[in-house]
Amino acid sequence: MMLGLGVCDAEQGGGKAEVKKVTVKKVEVPLLLPYESDQLPVAEKEIDRRVQEVLKKQGVTAARTCSDEVFIRRVFLDVIGTLPTEREVLYFINSDDAERRAKLIDVLLEREEFVDYWTLKWCDLLRVKSEFPVNLWPNGVQAYHRWIRDAVSENRSYDVFVRQLLTSSGSNFRVPAVNFYRAVQGTEPEAIAEMVALTFMGVRTEYWSDTNRKELAGFFSQIAYKKTVEWKEEIVYLNPGSSRPLALVFPDRKKVIIPAGDDPRKVFADWLIRADNPWFSQSISNRVWYWLMGRGVIHEPDDIRPNNPISNPALLQYLQGELVASGYDLKHLFRLILNSRTYQQSCIPRSDHPYAAAYFAHYTMRRLDAEVLVDALNGFGNTREKYWSPIPEPFTFIPEDKRTITLSDGSITSQFLEMFGRPSRDKGYESERETNPTEFQRLYMLNSKDMHGRIGRSPMLRDIISRATKDRKATIRMVYLGILSRRPTDQETAMVLAHFRGAAGKAGLRSAVQDLAWALLNTKEFLYKH
Repeated sequence: MMLGLGVCDAEQGGGKAEVKKVTVKKVEVPLLLPYESDQLPVAEKEIDRRVQEVLKKQGVTAARTCSDEVFIRRVFLDVIGTLPTEREVLYFINSDDAERRAKLIDVLLEREEFVDYWTLKWCDLLRVKSEFPVNLWPNGVQAYHRWIRDAVSENRSYDVFVRQLLTSSGSNFRVPAVNFYRAVQGTEPEAIAEMVALTFMGVRTEYWSDTNRKELAGFFSQIAYKKTVEWKEEIVYLNPGSSRPLALVFPDRKKVIIPAGDDPRKVFADWLIRADNPWFSQSISNRVWYWLMGRGVIHEPDDIRPNNPISNPALLQYLQGELVASGYDLKHLFRLILNSRTYQQSCIPRSDHPYAAAYFAHYTMRRLDAEVLVDALNGFGNTREKYWSPIPEPFTFIPEDKRTITLSDGSITSQFLEMFGRPSRDKGYESERETNPTEFQRLYMLNSKDMHGRIGRSPMLRDIISRATKDRKATIRMVYLGILSRRPTDQETAMVLAHFRGAAGKAGLRSAVQDLAWALLNTKEFLYKH
């Protein structure tokens, strides 16, 4: 049975992960092929021990390990935002190397698509888009995007990355990092402080007192902006405005006197990235966990506050410690999480506990990002996305043949991206990305000219049809591998064969193959990470 027919439609769990004792029962589900496996035990890691402690205390049974077919698709999508090819799938699932999963993770972390995909994610967070409602100009956007991409490519340590953003000064065209102070709705110290807290501390200052907000804003009170003779160029610089020292208060309530002439942003950056400052390491550790697992240990990851409890304090503490000990190496954190049994669990729950998802008892299903989905569909159909931007050319360059995950400017969009919930990059909230399905999305996938055109033009389907023999099972298997990254079950093969038996000649075979592709592209198994 395909996932699209209901296997992984389990309730995701929700609400705050408040620790409470709940009477639950173990849901006994037989091993479900091809989604689960008991043939490849994943060695327990420290992450798993800390997750299991909470599950055991709450009486929650963890999901089984996912199958190799599920794993390769999942890790490709989570790490590089790209589907594996049929060749990559077959090579992996036919391997008898006991370390094949760990080796695949290492390979993916070094691929160019990793840089593209995580540059996209950071650009979402840092609000990289032209003009409305933030204050970037296309030239600045291009420079800023290149700078972020370089940082991801070289795996720049996170503390250095943040310090460079916070302490940058100069031209928005010539010092790319300074666009951090322009990608904000307003140049007032309070607006900048709100952005800094959200981005690097995971905190929404709307929950703070007026006093605390003003104290944080004080560190950004000397930022000034001035125009140059070059159109749309702006200089961000420090303007003390007074020869007196500044008396400020950090968010942890410690006071500091900043001598006249010193940059208060540097003082704040020193405080923020200290190894013993949980505001910093907790926020990014929780965010990386959220990115890979579908929900944070504190959820939402940009809503950290005392009355939004941590579902597993020991787990988050471990992640923070590993990040700091590694020198803020984010790839190290990726590798730890991806190699854990917790990450490699099936999405099929084995407990009806209402907080099973919050305790990470199973992998959380979620729909593909809009950019990832449209790239997958265009790759399948050999089609190009029709981009547009509210910023007129020649100021904005509209690419004609470029994968969506590589776009530099959030203002460059398309009908598909708007329909499938691409984030606006207005505020930098994770929730700006909308992955809940809508009726318009369903109708687009079922009936649109775009989808029927992709199916009709698909090089993959043409190749399958040209290679087809009298062995219809082999043809069906190739379609499944190309779209769902797995072989069909015996039940699925029998069901599809019944449809294929009515297909006469090449035209009939083409129609049957296209019908199967259309059905698979409309399943949750294709549309979701699982």
